[in-house]
Amino acid sequence: MTLKPLADRVVVKSVEAEETTKTGIVLPGTAKEKPQVAEVVAVGPGGNVDGKEVVMTVKVGDKVITSKYAGTEVKCDGIEYNIVKQSDILAIVE
Repeated sequence: MTLKPLADRVVVKSVEAEETTKTGIVLPGTAKEKPQVAEVVAVGPGGNVDGKEVVMTVKVGDKVITSKYAGTEVKCDGIEYNIVKQSDILAIVE
């Protein structure tokens, strides 16, 4: 199955967070925060959204930082994705 976002939506896949802190402390799964860094998997076409022209500025393969609790989580072929609006993407990581 393929996810194809509509309008100004972007499909992202979370990048795994570090398992240990810089000082070497191992974090259990319950202590980790929801990752905010994600990789763009698919990008919608943009266009006219709510009466405003939206130009998509991210592309597939970009690493981005998203708002902490933005979007809708979906599972496709056993992989978890998050579908967010482009406006929920705070930055592109270079």
